[in-house]
Order: sequence, then structure tokens, then C-alpha cells
Amino acid sequence: MNETIKKIGEAFSDDRGAISNVLEEPINHVAVITTKAGSIRGNHYHPEQIQYVYLISGRYESFSKDLRDENAEVEKITVEAGSIVITPPMIAHAMKFTEDSVMLNLTTDERDPASFDKHTKKFELIKDDG
Repeated sequence: MNETIKKIGEAFSDDRGAISNVLEEPINHVAVITTKAGSIRGNHYHPEQIQYVYLISGRYESFSKDLRDENAEVEKITVEAGSIVITPPMIAHAMKFTEDSVMLNLTTDERDPASFDKHTKKFELIKDDG
């Protein structure tokens, strides 16, 4: 599989509520992203960084392709709230949202808008029908 998906469960719970440990990796950038149902995000890859997407609410279909393998096929997984998707470097990825969604986008390197072309390379994996 190109991407790894993990369902995050509670690590601790008591009468005050619950704690869920989402990620225990070094992170250099965190963004909160909201997306409307029917929208497409991604259609790119990252040459060097790992991307982690934790879906807080909603649902989407994630499409991915390993650009290191010229014979690789596009893979599709359905992502539900409470899951984290791990996308390694050189994996093209795109998301088609089937519900309004809120997610955390976490990466191992910076996401400086001034150097966008350095860390994020466009790659059309799926077409926007809208």
C-alpha cells in the first residue's frame, strides 16, 4: 500500500473524558483544514516530507500512486473520522471529500508558501468534475 491508514482509539478514559494519542513523531508544521463535500484537495506529492492527515470529522476517498514505480497503479482508500493517513515522500495523493470535513495536516518539514514549489509538486491524480 502507498498510504497507511490507522484508526485512532482512546489511550485513556475516565469520568472527565478521553485522551487519544494521534501521533508520536517529529512534526514541523500543523494546519487545520476544512473542506466541503464534493471538493478535491491534493493532486500533488512531496519529494522529501512525510504527510500525516488526521481526520477529525467527515469522510473522504484518498487516491495515491507511488511515483518511484513506473508500473504503479492508483490505489483508493476510504478515510473516516478518527483515522490518520500516513503518506511517505514521492507518493502522489489526492482527496475527494464525500462529506464536509475537518482535518489536521501535519508534516515533517516546513510549508512556507514562498517555497511551495520546493516541498509540494503538482501531479493530477484525479480530475475535478465540478
